[in-house]
Amino acid sequence: MTPSGPVGFTCQAFSALSLSPPQVLLCPGRTSTTWPAIRSAGSFCVNVLAEDQAPLSDRFARAGGGRFEGVEWTCSAGGLPVLHGVAAWIECGLRSEFPGGDHTIVRGDVRRLGATPGSHPLLYFRGQYTRIAEPTADPDGPDM
Repeated sequence: MTPSGPVGFTCQAFSALSLSPPQVLLCPGRTSTTWPAIRSAGSFCVNVLAEDQAPLSDRFARAGGGRFEGVEWTCSAGGLPVLHGVAAWIECGLRSEFPGGDHTIVRGDVRRLGATPGSHPLLYFRGQYTRIAEPTADPDGPDM
């Protein structure tokens, strides 16, 4: 959240980093024009999109402003944007940054989080959106 309103982008790499203390890692592109605004704010909210939100992912991946126009969202307890219908959200404070090739490696301290029960995350793999496959029962197959 900036003084002029919410900003955001589709992040190519995001991961849990630590359980104790709870931390996440994300990697915005070094050419991102949005990340500097988020960095200046000192905090961010990762919105894990639901599997039916591919158009929203595409929208936030495009360059330019207006990403939040017409998009439903609310503020987290910490005042950060949480998009409507996401599978989960993670509110973080910026801990540190490191160079990582053509990306910046960002470490964030988890402050608050939430999830939508029964929701599945949107996944991007091998250049396309995909879903988590439901396991099939195979009585003769190996245990997973």
